[in-house]
Amino acid sequence: MVKRIGGIRRKTRYKYRKEVRRRGKISFTRYFQSFMIGERVFLGLESAVQKGNYHPRFMGKSGIVRGKRGRCYEITINDLGKDKTLVVHPVHLRKA
Repeated sequence: MVKRIGGIRRKTRYKYRKEVRRRGKISFTRYFQSFMIGERVFLGLESAVQKGNYHPRFMGKSGIVRGKRGRCYEITINDLGKDKTLVVHPVHLRKA
């Protein structure tokens, strides 16, 4: 059998890259922001934080907050007619 080479961040060199003016320290307000259940959020990955990120195919999608799991949030998105649940850290989310 052929072994697949690479992990979840494979082929994401330009997708996860920050703009020049967004580089530097991460703001605490974005790191510790809170969301209510039922609120709509956008998925925008913070490339400096690897914890609680999602698969690159969901980059730029929007979803609904369904619950909380530890420090992360459960986000439900519609992916080609199927509802999928992602567990995402709040630093990777923006309010819609």
